Amino acid sequence: MASILLAEDDDSMRQFLTVALGKAGHHVTACEDGLVAFETLQTMLDEGDEIDLLLADIVMPGLDGIELSQKATALCPDLKVMFITGFAAVAIGQAATAAPHARVLSKPFHLNDLVSQVNELLEAH
Repeated sequence: MASILLAEDDDSMRQFLTVALGKAGHHVTACEDGLVAFETLQTMLDEGDEIDLLLADIVMPGLDGIELSQKATALCPDLKVMFITGFAAVAIGQAATAAPHARVLSKPFHLNDLVSQVNELLEAH
């Protein structure tokens, strides 16, 4: 079981992802935007909790997924990152520059694809 920090500003998508990843055996901490996710990450690290994966929407108000990943990996260099986005063409270029080892999953995606890619990323060294 992995600990996943989820940053997704769409309520229904956030709930869907939380349930789906939970059913796949992961512990998900869901946040409604990048600012809340970064604050949550800081609190979790301060409390000694481990986070294995940041799963973030790229386009969010406040702190977008790219900025969030940069700040998060500065605090936690071994953190794995996966972006989800409806703007894949733009996002892939931005993500590759900001987080070269991150994966990008384009919306809409099938639940099995999400779980499979999350598991693959978590198993990679």
